[in-house]
Formats: sequence, structure tokens, C-alpha cells
Amino acid sequence: MAKPVTLVTFVLPTPLHNLVGGGLVQVFAVAETEESLPTLGSALDTLRRTHPRLEERIRDEHGEIRRHINVFVSGDNVRNCGGLRCPVGPGAEVYVLPGLPAG
Repeated sequence: MAKPVTLVTFVLPTPLHNLVGGGLVQVFAVAETEESLPTLGSALDTLRRTHPRLEERIRDEHGEIRRHINVFVSGDNVRNCGGLRCPVGPGAEVYVLPGLPAG
């Protein structure tokens, strides 16, 4: 049996549009095993291969989501649902948003 694969759409803020030629990027996320679901981390791994400059803006040099970036998978903040291990289901939309300054 094959590993599950799903199409993920990244929705980007205007300052990142120039890196990909628009506000949406679609990539495939592949699960690690036949029994698991694809994750945000696997979607970002694919994004690194297709749009490396964009992925560098989302993840730091350690592969973690940058502190000043907020990422939502299907409406859930990934910091509250497993981070890079957050599952991405079929048709998932991943919103990438810059953090807002406190104050």
C-alpha cells in the first residue's frame, strides 16, 4: 500500500507574493508511513524543493517555524496542534501570516 498524499494550498500575505508570483502555492504533502497522515512538516519539505526562498521565510535554520510567523492549518494555529507534526487533510489550506507586534 502507498503512503497517503494530499494536496495542500499555502495562502500567503502580500509581502510574500513576489517570491512565488502570487498569493497561493499548492504542493503535495506525503505521509511518513502508510498508516499516518501527511503533516505540515512534509508540506514544508515539498515547499523547500519547489520554492526554497519562500520556505526560508517560514522556517528558521533549525527547521522550526519562525517565531514571528503564525501558521494556521484549516483554521487551527499550528502552535496548538502539534507544530510541524500537525496533520494536513485533503484540501487543507495553510495560512501564513506575519506576527503582530505586542502593544
